[in-house]
Amino acid sequence: MSDPSSFINPEVAPSGTGCVECDDTGSWWVHLRRCAACGHIGCCDDSLNRHATAHWHETGHRVIRSFEPGEDWFWDYEIESGIDGPHLAPPQAHPVDQTAPGPASRVPGDWRRILMRQAR
Repeated sequence: MSDPSSFINPEVAPSGTGCVECDDTGSWWVHLRRCAACGHIGCCDDSLNRHATAHWHETGHRVIRSFEPGEDWFWDYEIESGIDGPHLAPPQAHPVDQTAPGPASRVPGDWRRILMRQAR
C-alpha cells in the first residue's frame, strides 16, 4: 500500500464552489468534498449522487478533504480512515453564505424525506 500523502497535491486549487456534476445536471448536495489530488469538488456520500466517491472510483484519487467552512479533515478511501494532510491551495471551503444542503435554489423542501427514502 502506498503512502496517502503521495496522493495529495497542495498546489491545485478547487474546481469551483459546488459539486461539478451536480452543477452540470441541476442537482443539489448535502456537503462538499475536495479531491486532494486534482481539486475536483464532489458531493458527499450523504448526498443523492455521491460524486466525490464516484470520482475516486473513476480516477483512483483516493484522498479527499472536507470543503465545508470550519472543517479541515482529510479522508483516505483506500484505507477507510482519516489522515493528516497539508494546507491546500485556497479557497479552503465553499463560500460561507452558500447553504448546506445547497445550493439553496435547488434544494427541494422535502430533501430530508428524499434522502431517507434513498437510504432504504
